[in-house]
Amino acid sequence: MDSEKSNKKPEVCTWFDQPKNIKRLKIGFYLVLVLLVLPDFFIHKHTLFSSIEAVPGFYALFGFISCVVIILISKLLGFVLKKNEDYYDR
Repeated sequence: MDSEKSNKKPEVCTWFDQPKNIKRLKIGFYLVLVLLVLPDFFIHKHTLFSSIEAVPGFYALFGFISCVVIILISKLLGFVLKKNEDYYDR
């Protein structure tokens, strides 16, 4: 039993293991997202297809909705294309 204890390496606590650092990262990411959409309110846009493109943050919202749709479709495809565990063992 003593040899088992000596073989264990001590746990290394990284920067990501502390909850306050994770909270800082989330706040930083949200701040970057807001800063990326903020110029949209001050820039004049020449719309190509529709006047809805001129709405501030339209492309950010469109991109977010597109990502959600892609994830939902991939989940559905995964469910439809799923094989049994013993599919190759037959």
